Amino acid sequence: MGQVASFVVRKINRFNVESRAHRVLERDKPTPAPKYESNLRDMERTMELDPTFLEKLNKKDLELDQRLKNVYVTSKDSYDINKSKAEKDIQSLPTDRSTPEDFQYGYQEPKKVTVGRCTLKQALEFITNHQSDPEKWTAQKIADDYKMKPKLIEHILHHFKTYNIYVPDQNSKETILTQAKRKLLTDNPKSQSSST
Repeated sequence: MGQVASFVVRKINRFNVESRAHRVLERDKPTPAPKYESNLRDMERTMELDPTFLEKLNKKDLELDQRLKNVYVTSKDSYDINKSKAEKDIQSLPTDRSTPEDFQYGYQEPKKVTVGRCTLKQALEFITNHQSDPEKWTAQKIADDYKMKPKLIEHILHHFKTYNIYVPDQNSKETILTQAKRKLLTDNPKSQSSST
């Protein structure tokens, strides 16, 4: 329904546009926009100082018109073909098409770190140090070393941990399973008789 209404409104607005435009252009002088009170007061002040202000405003200044006619702009287009070829040579594609090496953590670490902040590498380093030796690497010591707030370091150490790899021994796995089976069988004698 909205498309139909907008289509109709558009047709009405465009009806007889050309003749309406000619009517506006044929008028002698367009009606001026209303002036603000401050502008009217300024005009009154200038009229008090110069009573011929309105005449000057409505009359064409021939001297100014003549000066405007004498002003003209010239431009000389100096297009150097050799210069454009040299620029194209400079802007040519690189010849080294090898892929750039990947960074350690997927992005380039900044060379300068703002006080109160740390890089991902530094954060992983002090988290690992704290996990390996919490008595030596306390939150206060880390905060002093990296010039960060101790409360922030405590939050980081509480919420973030590094992965620990645990590789179980194959023999201990089998002994744990056999112990669990024995315990299960001793706790449930009915399951033992039904299985045999």
